[in-house]
Amino acid sequence: MKFSRKERREALAEALQNRILILDGAMGTMLQQYNPTYEDWGGPSFENCSENLLYTRPNWIRDIHREYYAAGADIVETDSFGGHTITLAEFGIEEKIHEVNALASSIAREAAAEFEAKDGRPRFVAGSMGPTTKAISVNGNTTMDALRDGYYLQAKGLVDGGADILLVETCLDTRNIKAALLGINQLGRELGEIVPVMVSGTIENNGTMLAGQDAEALYTSLAHANILSIGLNCATGPEFMTDHIRSLHEMSHHLISCYPNAGVPNHELKYNETPETLAAQLGRFIDQGWLNIVGGCCGTTPAHIKAIWELAQGRAPRKPKALSHRAYYSGIELVEADETNRPLLVGERTNVIGSRLFKGLINDEKWEEATEIARRQVRGGAHIVDICLQTSERDEIKDIPPFYEKLMGKIKAPVMIDTTDPKSIELSLSYCQGKSIINSINLEDGEEKFELICPLIREYGAAVVVGTIDEDPVQAQAFTRERKLAIAQRSVQILTTKYGLQPEDIIIDPLVFPCATGDENYIGGAVETIEALRMIKAQIPYVKTTLGISNISFGLPANAREVVNSVFLYYCTKAGLDLAIVNTEKLERFASLPPEERKLAENLLFNTPANGEAEDWRQQTKEQKAALNKLHIDAIAAHFRGAVKKEKASAKLLPLDERLANYIIEGTKDGLVADLDLKRAEGAAPLDIVNGPLMKGMDEVGRLFNANELIVAEVLQSAEAMKAAVAHLEQFMEKADTQSRGKLLLATVKGDVH
Repeated sequence: MKFSRKERREALAEALQNRILILDGAMGTMLQQYNPTYEDWGGPSFENCSENLLYTRPNWIRDIHREYYAAGADIVETDSFGGHTITLAEFGIEEKIHEVNALASSIAREAAAEFEAKDGRPRFVAGSMGPTTKAISVNGNTTMDALRDGYYLQAKGLVDGGADILLVETCLDTRNIKAALLGINQLGRELGEIVPVMVSGTIENNGTMLAGQDAEALYTSLAHANILSIGLNCATGPEFMTDHIRSLHEMSHHLISCYPNAGVPNHELKYNETPETLAAQLGRFIDQGWLNIVGGCCGTTPAHIKAIWELAQGRAPRKPKALSHRAYYSGIELVEADETNRPLLVGERTNVIGSRLFKGLINDEKWEEATEIARRQVRGGAHIVDICLQTSERDEIKDIPPFYEKLMGKIKAPVMIDTTDPKSIELSLSYCQGKSIINSINLEDGEEKFELICPLIREYGAAVVVGTIDEDPVQAQAFTRERKLAIAQRSVQILTTKYGLQPEDIIIDPLVFPCATGDENYIGGAVETIEALRMIKAQIPYVKTTLGISNISFGLPANAREVVNSVFLYYCTKAGLDLAIVNTEKLERFASLPPEERKLAENLLFNTPANGEAEDWRQQTKEQKAALNKLHIDAIAAHFRGAVKKEKASAKLLPLDERLANYIIEGTKDGLVADLDLKRAEGAAPLDIVNGPLMKGMDEVGRLFNANELIVAEVLQSAEAMKAAVAHLEQFMEKADTQSRGKLLLATVKGDVH
């Protein structure tokens, strides 16, 4: 019986709903059993080029496929793992890329047809697409364009030759995966159909892919993609995959595959897992309901696949998770925006518009120094880094490659790409492994920006900031809370229904006007923004919110700006702010502000009345509003004018124990280790330091939090400082007794405030 491609794909979809499908095992292991000679390879220059065996020994390849089908495999992989132009070029046959891949698929399809004819049950061919020999994020020795174009040509050959699925496998670098998906999507558009794609990453023994992402960051980077499955293969045996497969299971609304090596090679480079032991370990994953597709990688044989097939018979496949509406972003590392850590801090100083220092470094093309600013923002507590290279004075497209190439080697945090140019957005996205944030789009020109940017969001996987601006000819940038909400609602409705974005990938920026310029049109803007945040969070499910906090204080002395920014951030967070764009190196804590400075800032932000004026700024007369605004501007300017900035170094004048407690209260690590060592030099035991001044600081953090004077993000910074202190002290307790170690562990847990 002969099945058409359409019939096979329909059968594949039905089979995946009803049972666990079996993938084949290793190709290389089986080929080595033939002991190939130079003649078999096609000459010395083709040694270890498995793709050339498609020409010289096609019968070997066909027989291997047959053995795997006979062992119970539903899916066999083509002999095209190295079929990308980059890999084929190492053997001088890159011009044969379509021919090589089409031949690989056709040989596998012939073997499949033989088994289909025997029992009338469809068999499937997965076109193997390996990682190439270039990991772009690791060594940068290729380009996204070269990867994408090669993957496109490989995919076309595989599909033309009869592949039912494209398997992007043994992935070491998520940028390579994105390049493959871009190429496959291009092919799909040309064919007018969706090509089923499996993606399989490789996690090393250290718990990450070669380019640094773990399983959770990997999935977040690809959750947007229209793929059949995501999973893991190679690198290790199943034992070391357990935590990573569990993580994928807990997050993924796609199907999950797993095909490990037959264990980790021993000193003789032999794989120790027998068919029985490998199947038993994979059986644990099946018992947990974690898998839809299962097979083997390096070292596995038809005997391994037969054992896995026998184990999987009659077992229920995993049910994909429903969309959770959780908001994740990723660089190398993953961050989540949720109620327990509001707000995520977005470092703002890598911005040519907002930082003269950064702009100067970009103008001088000092890429190393410019990217160091991003690293400092992360060290200062930034969870995400905002990058703006857009200026009328330079060619942004030319600046992106040298800057991002340096940047990606320095930070693990997600990136917020701050530009309005679609070409710059796409180029920037091509340098990002993870799920970035695009800042920003709006309705100022109707849906024009939505139409240009949303395809990039879907193609690369990103979240997007949406400003509360529309086509209004009088005041495009919304001022009142009601208009901010209305524009946000309209934007979200269009983006979700017309452009297919998920609401959790939309970040509303209600925008804020400066409160200290004296402009009567801006009076009350802080209150309107705070209340708009509250309304947006209450009335638009799942969306997140953001603000450029420092915009509020434009026009004030530098010292006053830090105080006003801190107070504004505090009240915005209470109203529902999820992401705060701030200078993390100069972020004052609300709880640390002197009461008189806090009051000055509150008066300015809320236009606090003098005797007789209305409490609500909207009920004040025009004259009252202006007079109060001027009064508060003058008061705060007078307080800070000429004042020397309070140095945090003044804490050095405190007694040592108070300094140690202060590190925890302030959530800072600068100077912490040195003072811990000073305390140890005085003869204090590490455990006594933890239970003494450090826990005193953590107790004060708890008090401030319970008094609503610290936000969650600040408490978490304190917890990180506590953990760093305990980690440093623990190394000096090698000879401590078990009881002391237990107490130390307890202190660490107490420091982990949630």
